[in-house]
Amino acid sequence: MTDPVTDPETCALREMRWWDIDPVLELERDLFPDDAWSRGMFWSELAHARGPEANRRYVVAEAGPRIVGYAGLVSSGEQADVQTIAVARELWGTGLGGRLLAELLRAATAFECAEVMLECRVDNVRAQKLYERFGFQPIGVRRGYYQPGNVDALVMRLTTPENSVQGTEIHG
Repeated sequence: MTDPVTDPETCALREMRWWDIDPVLELERDLFPDDAWSRGMFWSELAHARGPEANRRYVVAEAGPRIVGYAGLVSSGEQADVQTIAVARELWGTGLGGRLLAELLRAATAFECAEVMLECRVDNVRAQKLYERFGFQPIGVRRGYYQPGNVDALVMRLTTPENSVQGTEIHG
């Protein structure tokens, strides 16, 4: 029998809503203690995720009653930007990050974006490998982007996001 908290296939993905902000903040502060987003930042993002003018897509991954991951994307014209992807430490390497990224790429396709951009820390090789599996390619570096610590960001781009999620399926 699999443990629903550590089996990424039993995690349900769904739209992030305002009542998810507090549990998402707990995970955010654990994973990104030096530059965690604030409650207000999440509220602002979710305010643009519904309605006829929506240009954002935020999702959470639930294992039972617990939020174990989240991700968000913003679109502007023909370009989308991955704003955040986070997975609880005990689920690193299980494929849950890939499921969240696939959902964001579906959203980029629905927004009719021709390309998707993102930044990740140059020292986060695990994340870079995930993005490369989906077809993202490095296109530049932003010096000193992550503070504190003055860590550079690797800028990556994916063209034709619809091709990166063909044949993938979201469960839950």
